[in-house]
This record gives sequence, structure tokens and C-alpha cells, in this order.
Amino acid sequence: MKHIYKQGQISTKPTLLLLHGTGGNEHDLLPLGNLIDPEASVLSVRGEVLEHGMPRFFRRLAEGVFDEEDLIYRTKQLHEFLNEASKEYGFDRNNVIAIGYSNGANIAGSLLFHYENSLRGAILHHPMVPRRGMELPNLANVPVLITAGKNDPICPSQESMDLQNLLEAAGSAVSIHWEMNGHALTQTEVTAAAGWYQQTFSSR
Repeated sequence: MKHIYKQGQISTKPTLLLLHGTGGNEHDLLPLGNLIDPEASVLSVRGEVLEHGMPRFFRRLAEGVFDEEDLIYRTKQLHEFLNEASKEYGFDRNNVIAIGYSNGANIAGSLLFHYENSLRGAILHHPMVPRRGMELPNLANVPVLITAGKNDPICPSQESMDLQNLLEAAGSAVSIHWEMNGHALTQTEVTAAAGWYQQTFSSR
């Protein structure tokens, strides 16, 4: 998978897995990673699916309707890529925190849904429920932050609440930050994410 890896200043810090939204690339969220933790290593990945020339992490059948078979395949592909990248770059595979926006948040959520211990935690900006009607792995030690827009036309607020409920039912400690800025990823969301990250992981 096309990606950028940047070694952090402190090797014991988490590796931040950056996952862009539709039409983005591996450069998009680098500033976000730096704002969350400038001392952490960063692994920023480009989605391999193209939708009208725009990179995504998995196919969809329509707006808000995921191609479930492709989602499962691409999630497995990303999970295995993380395993390989941890060996190539020497980072702790058990200390990866995903930061995803929109489509990137959905593939990060899918990692949580499908693979126990794939992520140590996650910051999901404007996510949807990746799959319904499945049993989730034990997420008791995997905290998650969801940031969402109450007036988001692409990701209805109920989606975020459903996702919170499903993750909590699997044992995750989930926080949710609401805004009124549609589907946009705002500075206040990033500030909230940085605060949550410091509070959640600085003492671990």
C-alpha cells in the first residue's frame, strides 16, 4: 500500500495510523498527526480503491451504502499491511492508534469490528457503522473518540450514536464530541481529539 512513514522522536510513543477521507491521499492528515502528537511516529496510508479517480479505502454501492464484501477484503488487507509495516519499520504493532476521517474513519472502525488487538485506540472523525449484525471482538482496552456533526448530511448523527453503542457493548470506553459544522473536519474537532489523546494515553 502506498504510504508515508515518519519515525517519531520517542520510540515508546504510539504510532499514529492516518487514514484519509474520499479523494484524499497519504499527505492529507500529516498536519493532523503532528497536532495530535508531534513526538509520535506516523504511518499515513493511501486507499487503493478509486471512485471516479478519487482514492478510497473500500468500494461503496451508493452514498452511505458500503460494498460489504470489499470492505471485509480491504480491512484484512490493511490489517496485514500493519503487521508487515511494523516489522519493516520496527514499531510496536500493539501500540498503533488510528486517526481517520470519513472513509478513513470507516476503515479504522472496520479494523476494530473485525480484528482483536489490531488497534490500541482510535480517533474517528465523522464515521459510520462499518457493518451491522456481527459479533465484535473484545474491545475492553481499546478507547475510542468519535467526533461528529449533528447536522452532517453524509453521516447522520444516528450513525455515530449507533457506532458508539456497538463499541461500548464490546467493552470500549467511547467518548463522542459533537459539532454543528456538517461533514467538515474542523479545528475545534482536532483540538478536542488532541485533548482526548493526551488524557487517554499520556499515563499509559
